[in-house]
Amino acid sequence: MSERHPIIAITGSSGAGTTSVTRTFQNIFRREQVSAAIVEGDSFHRFDRKEMRQRLAEAEQAGDKHFSHFGPDNNLFVELEQMFRSYAETGNGRCRKYLHDVDEAAPYRQEPGTFTPWEDLPADTDLLFYEGLHGAVATPEVDIAQHPDLLIGVVPVINLEWIQKLWRDKNMRGYTADAVTDTILRRMPDYVNYICPQFSRTHVNFQRVPVVDTSNPFIARDIPSADESICVIRFRNPKGIDFPYLLNMIHNSWMSRANTIVVPGGKMELAMQMIFTPFVWRMMERRKRAIGAL
Repeated sequence: MSERHPIIAITGSSGAGTTSVTRTFQNIFRREQVSAAIVEGDSFHRFDRKEMRQRLAEAEQAGDKHFSHFGPDNNLFVELEQMFRSYAETGNGRCRKYLHDVDEAAPYRQEPGTFTPWEDLPADTDLLFYEGLHGAVATPEVDIAQHPDLLIGVVPVINLEWIQKLWRDKNMRGYTADAVTDTILRRMPDYVNYICPQFSRTHVNFQRVPVVDTSNPFIARDIPSADESICVIRFRNPKGIDFPYLLNMIHNSWMSRANTIVVPGGKMELAMQMIFTPFVWRMMERRKRAIGAL
């Protein structure tokens, strides 16, 4: 953690809703005139798309049924922690980009599914913002979770997460339902061992819960909408959180525990704005004081 060079990390699996959180923070940064170095977790995968497919095929031939993007073998945990540590200490670090599609790859004249070369983060930024799978990972070899000043988990209930993945991969990526189901099963050990434990280390968790029947996610025809959901927001340490203000400003919200507020699904981004804007204010005030004390 660093007062001069703070870090915000959003952690959650693909399709969990981390993109909505990133959009909310980008709006806060723009409004508050905060310069952020943005890092996507996909850039710390170990293999590009082509090599990952090759290694997956080799793993299947060898009888490995649990080869996935979620675990340490296929990610650069050491390099991710080094970047966090370097930024916290100096405001610098090295990163690259993963080019997901043709539009992202075109400016670099590369193929989709490849990485750009490693390069320095932008100079003179106010904070580092990470969004990806492993912002709160801790293993015997690395402790990434110790570095961010604000750790946010985004995790829908598991049936909803599966519905979102099935819908996206079938409708946007052209996969069959059987292929997506095989991916879910293959990822399960790493999901249990490396993704789930992160949410006990985060400072705030957002969990979307559908209020429609999702008993069998493998036959769902569409994703439950925000209005068909509620959002459970849990604070690891509720000290300093103005719950009466949030309850007053977000209609139809309520407290389910002393550290947990529940809001309508359609109000999740509003709740994020109200909760995290003061966090960013405090970070920037501490940064100004720390720099001024030099």
